Amino acid sequence: MQNRRLVAKFGGTSLADAGQFAKVKEIVLADAARKYVVVSAPGKRDSNDTKVTDLLINLAVACRDNENKEAALEAVVERYASIAKDLHLGKEIVKVIKDDLVGRMAKYSDNYGMFEDLLKAAGEDNSAKLVACYLQSIGENAEYIDPKEAGMILSNEFGNAQVLPHSYELLAKLAERDTIMIFPGFFGYSEDGDVVTFSRGGSDVTGGILAAAVNADVYENFTDVDFVYAANPKLIENPFPIPLFTYEEMRELSYAGFSVLHEEALAPVYKKGIPVNIRNTNNPDAPGTFIVPDKTAPK
Repeated sequence: MQNRRLVAKFGGTSLADAGQFAKVKEIVLADAARKYVVVSAPGKRDSNDTKVTDLLINLAVACRDNENKEAALEAVVERYASIAKDLHLGKEIVKVIKDDLVGRMAKYSDNYGMFEDLLKAAGEDNSAKLVACYLQSIGENAEYIDPKEAGMILSNEFGNAQVLPHSYELLAKLAERDTIMIFPGFFGYSEDGDVVTFSRGGSDVTGGILAAAVNADVYENFTDVDFVYAANPKLIENPFPIPLFTYEEMRELSYAGFSVLHEEALAPVYKKGIPVNIRNTNNPDAPGTFIVPDKTAPK
């Protein structure tokens, strides 16, 4: 089983603080097949918190209106700095992240959709740099992957980009590397070289594209629930867990407003017949829910 390939995507709640980063590290290192790690921007630490993506949207508005830019910038930097401090990573990575944000702010243009995408993408991009730095600090052979260099080429539709077919051939070359690759979700680059994002929640889509490109055995999507449930566990006590869905069932449920994965995340893996496994970062021993081509669970 040495040639197994797992793509593991971690959502915002999985990266909300240093404690969550440590859980991600344990999961990644628990299986040598997890060479491809897709990360979201840090999410809420509690119900009163603000997601980094929303902080970045606030920063974009501040740049547009030329008001409170420094405060908006500091709010973003502080989120990353607090994680870095708690992981004992030192100040260099924080400087890298702040310099990146300042560089993006300097590229303000009248095309606000383009500018907002550039800033929103900083959430995942710097999250990936921070995860890679963390793994390197404990001696792991990990690297941050630049989506532009790797070949994540998307359509020129700001906020609603689609992957271009030749991206798969470019991204497939990642399979030749022998590192733990930390890949930022949610965005890629247009053929003109501009940053473009998928629609909100698009890190799921990045994971699906990457899984298809490298012919993964399983696309693992780590979130904050043990299973997909028949009802929302935040609203209904002890809802029925569903261990297995087919792609078609999942698509029908998503059309009906049942939100588990970004609706576009299944298309790339569906074509390759790659199973998707919804799992819990906070309880990685739970088997989770599989989304499969037919009613057969992967062995």
